[in-house]
Amino acid sequence: MQLSGIHHVALIASDLSRAKRFYVDLLGLRVLAENYREARDSWKVDLEGPGGLRLELFTFPGAPARPSRPEAQGLRHLAFATPDVDACRSRLAAGGVDCEPVRVDEYTGQRFFFCADPDDLPIEFYEVPPV
Repeated sequence: MQLSGIHHVALIASDLSRAKRFYVDLLGLRVLAENYREARDSWKVDLEGPGGLRLELFTFPGAPARPSRPEAQGLRHLAFATPDVDACRSRLAAGGVDCEPVRVDEYTGQRFFFCADPDDLPIEFYEVPPV
């Protein structure tokens, strides 16, 4: 078996408008498709970002809240690479997102910070210098 990469990450949002404001308006991802699935009474929104990044946003009526704290088993967080954590943090803060302070990874020396998406999924922004 040979893997060639991660194809996409799927997220379930409690409020599609809030999720799109965060992922599209603040993070700059582009909407590729937006489909209402009547049989499931749910939306599926395909998003695209740099480097082939693909996110799928779903809504499902009555979906339970995700436990984020204390940390639970399963997906821990979603991390985005950025060449400038300070600019990224400033943009999010200006958009009303509560961001943790910038820290330094003790193993790599790279700078990073966390915030949460509208459904409290931890989101990390990790500084990776441009190549």
